[in-house]
Amino acid sequence: MRGLFLATAALAAGLLAGCASEPTRLPLGVSRAEALQRLGAPTATYPLAGGGERLQYSRQPAGFDVNNVDLDATGRVVAVSSVMSDAWFDREIRVDAWRVPDVLRTFGPPEQVTRVFSFQGDVWQWRYLQLNSPRLLFIYIDPQGVVRRYHTGDDLRFVPPSPGRN
Repeated sequence: MRGLFLATAALAAGLLAGCASEPTRLPLGVSRAEALQRLGAPTATYPLAGGGERLQYSRQPAGFDVNNVDLDATGRVVAVSSVMSDAWFDREIRVDAWRVPDVLRTFGPPEQVTRVFSFQGDVWQWRYLQLNSPRLLFIYIDPQGVVRRYHTGDDLRFVPPSPGRN
């Protein structure tokens, strides 16, 4: 009986720790120190205008999420953003205005960088989920480091083959 109690307590503690380490559950107004205590070390940090800082928590390349925790100049959390969604891309990505630092500050390093014949430059790629369907975000960056276009598509690595297809 004692073993069952200890196992249950360990499971509950693990679940609570998992919730505490989820950036989207971080309350606004907490200090940088408390954010780091709850979330652990970020995968990257970036300076923000006005003396603020972005703590970025990315689960790329194996996972699907990128969460940004923005701090003001006093070190308090003022925004928490989950940035991997079609609505977010359409609202925030600035074609012909964003440069490589803007992309990195928003999404972090890409899962993959490729080239295609129809574009002079690199195509950066991130994974995300849309209603539990694996998807990809592609951002096209020209040789001068400017975002020229973006689009999304199905992640075909996770699509089962159709019947009759090998």
